[in-house]
Amino acid sequence: MRGWINKAMARFTVLLPGRGDLTGMRRDPRRDLLAGLTVAIVALPLALGFGVSSGLGAEAGLATAVVAGALAAVFGGSNLQVSGPTGAMTVVLVPIVAEHGPSGVLTVGLVAGVMLVALALLRAGKYMRYVPAPVVEGFTLGIACVIGLQQIPSALGVPRPEGDRVLVVTWRALEEFARHPNWTAVAFALAVAAVMLTGARLRPTIPFSILAVIAATVVAQAAGLDAAKPIGELPSGLPAPSLAFLDPGALGSLLAPAVAVAALAALESLLSASVADGMTVGQQHDPDRELFGQGLANIAAPLFGGVPATGAIARTAVNVRTGAGSRLAALTHAAVLAAIVFAAAPLVSKIPLAALAGVLLATAIRMVEVGSLRAMARATRSDALILVLTAVATLALDLVYAVIIGLVVAGALALRAVAKQARLDQVPLDRGDHSAEEHALLAEHIVAYRIDGPLFFAAAHRFLMELAEVADVRVIILRMSRVTTIDATGALVLKDAVEKLGRRGIVVMTSGIRLGQRQVLDSVGALELLRLEGREYATTPEAIQGARAHLECAGVISPTSTRKPRSVRAETTVETEETVG
Repeated sequence: MRGWINKAMARFTVLLPGRGDLTGMRRDPRRDLLAGLTVAIVALPLALGFGVSSGLGAEAGLATAVVAGALAAVFGGSNLQVSGPTGAMTVVLVPIVAEHGPSGVLTVGLVAGVMLVALALLRAGKYMRYVPAPVVEGFTLGIACVIGLQQIPSALGVPRPEGDRVLVVTWRALEEFARHPNWTAVAFALAVAAVMLTGARLRPTIPFSILAVIAATVVAQAAGLDAAKPIGELPSGLPAPSLAFLDPGALGSLLAPAVAVAALAALESLLSASVADGMTVGQQHDPDRELFGQGLANIAAPLFGGVPATGAIARTAVNVRTGAGSRLAALTHAAVLAAIVFAAAPLVSKIPLAALAGVLLATAIRMVEVGSLRAMARATRSDALILVLTAVATLALDLVYAVIIGLVVAGALALRAVAKQARLDQVPLDRGDHSAEEHALLAEHIVAYRIDGPLFFAAAHRFLMELAEVADVRVIILRMSRVTTIDATGALVLKDAVEKLGRRGIVVMTSGIRLGQRQVLDSVGALELLRLEGREYATTPEAIQGARAHLECAGVISPTSTRKPRSVRAETTVETEETVG
């Protein structure tokens, strides 16, 4: 028991910040402070917009950016990651708000944070790297579409219709706009989006999002445009931490949404950290520590009224491009946003909702990497299919189902591709030291097959069908030295094939079974079946001699040789068959 506790404590200690983090923050603080300020300017409209889109309000987005951004920066596994509310998480939260209300979202965030900490302690971070690229690309494309559609009501200046399906809400918003058009809101949204997209192409280092939002706010206030509805009153500061939202009786119904939020937070955060690593030289994130940091961030954010947070790819990319080198930049970003919350809340409250919708529309468009999508679609038909299915599922269902569907389809197609590599080829009999006449006689009654590749559940039954069609021979030799792997299904199919052929009077002999594959064959009785009559051999020449001896005993050929075949015992070390033909 004590050893288990010590092991758990050691695993927990590894996840905590170390001296190296502090050393990195002292290396070039001026550059990190400038990068953090730049990221905060970019993050402000995004935090406000995603807070509004989630249904909890702009103050929830700001609280998340401040609290979760600071904790993830200190405890996370990446030196460059910037965390906060994201569009992907907003997509998941909208139906939770509709069904369970704001308190349900806060509870889900808290439970998801605990799950993320548990995943970190179980060292599950490394498994996220196995998500295929087409799933990630399709997931990102689907999220971009959902984020864009979510902004339609605000961009059109109509009240958000009821519903948790983005396509239904969008259609109802369009119907409402047709009845009561608000061209002022449309103009603000399109103008802000156009400025962001054009500016990013001409001057990518300038934060055009905040400039466009400021300009839209000034115009709306100066012209007294009532149609440009503002965010509304914001609190001047963060609320005191509280667990008043927590209802223990509702935890059962919120468990499934919490799993979805935790899965999304893990996936998006580790993906964002990997992107940051790829944009730099010498940076490498710790996936388990990143999960731990995101877990703590999501446990703390709901206490202050914040929504669940993840690593944010867009903000992290800005952080890297502006020269950040340590966690100090992400901490500065959170501190600047906190200062805005305390000092400039009255000014922020005047920002038109349509302007924030324009920011998020531009963000959604910029999320779509046309070059990556084109390359993935051209790679293989399987990759294109996985990408499209994941994107459609993200749009029509939800993000977690989309990832599951993408992974299942990718796994099935991968198994199909691996199964196609497995072959059963008939090969000529090795002549050895037999005369031409004797070899021709043996070839009339003996046929040899070589199995190449994996003998597992996805390919094994095809082998059984091919072997079952063999006729007009007395002995089949299976050369198995090139079998790369074998599972229980493959072993059972092989045993079944041997028994079926035996009932037809055809004897099956094997050669070259590898030591690591003997346990699987033995567990289902296939190896014992071959051992009963000495039908397992180390090499193919020995198997041919065994087959010849069997034919002599059966009176099929005359005994012209006194050579005795050597049967392989269970403990025999298998030689490399290919060197002896």
